[in-house]
Amino acid sequence: MAHSVFSVCDGFLDRILCVAGAVVFSQAPEFMQQYLQRLGGHVDEARRQVTQYRTVAEQSNLTLDQFIAQTSKNSDAAVAKLGGVMHEATARLQELQDAQNALLHAPVFTRPIVFAQHFDKEIAHATWSIFKPAVPATIEGVVYAFVGLFLILAIYHLVIRVPVRTAYHRARRRNPKLYADV
Repeated sequence: MAHSVFSVCDGFLDRILCVAGAVVFSQAPEFMQQYLQRLGGHVDEARRQVTQYRTVAEQSNLTLDQFIAQTSKNSDAAVAKLGGVMHEATARLQELQDAQNALLHAPVFTRPIVFAQHFDKEIAHATWSIFKPAVPATIEGVVYAFVGLFLILAIYHLVIRVPVRTAYHRARRRNPKLYADV
């Protein structure tokens, strides 16, 4: 009897985990797409800010790098700090553009690795706070769903099902009367 209860629960749990794995993993491309949109907004805003600095530099007959260096050396501490802010803004723009380009041009199967390499905690948190799940209508979404299905199923079988069955069969061999099926 215990064996048949385990078999029914095992089959039911197996199916639930398959569906859950497929649904959860199929959302990865959607999350990355929404993350990429938010990243694009950050790139646009950083570019606008750096363009303003560049315009002021050109009006002063300086390159942006010269303008930043000159501002950073200013005797007024507040103005000198502005040089640091401009330097950080240009570095941030480059970092964001690199991340955007890498994600846009990453092949489907390496995109999770590229995403992890260019992960920005602030952007990811903001994306997650307004994330809207979607039904995958792309090949990428279907591929991720199948990967999730098989990965969760493999974890279930290797980490839960096989050890539990092995323990059950060992216990049954040691004390067959206790585990006799009715």
